[in-house]
Amino acid sequence: MSADDLILHYFEDIKEGQSASLAKTISESDIYLFAGLSMDTNPAHVNEDYAQTTVFKTRIAHGMLSAGFISAVLGTRLPGPGAIYVNQSLKFKAPVRIGDTVTATVTVTGLVPEKKFVTFRTTCTVAGKVVIEGEATVMVPARG
Repeated sequence: MSADDLILHYFEDIKEGQSASLAKTISESDIYLFAGLSMDTNPAHVNEDYAQTTVFKTRIAHGMLSAGFISAVLGTRLPGPGAIYVNQSLKFKAPVRIGDTVTATVTVTGLVPEKKFVTFRTTCTVAGKVVIEGEATVMVPARG
């Protein structure tokens, strides 16, 4: 992603119902890189032999890897650069596997003008199925 891909929405420009999305296909490398960065080396993510003994029968991506795509949308698309996370709730609904394409979407659900806060419904889907849902509050830059 380059600087040309960044989209900035000032608080005054944001309206309820606005939404933005990003999609990423999960690779084996993504899982190993995330495991290294997060120090979460749970074998359900990094060891296929172990993962085959789990309810999922194969390795699954870290939930927070997919949740990170929500942060990417908020920081690069809506509201965009300068947005600061205040709060995020997440509910993990289904696993994400290697090869799945995760689409993270944020939709404006409320505005708090005195604090320049925006609330969002946040979701991640795979093939139209919700795998993560939640709500975020973000502080957004104002024009003035």
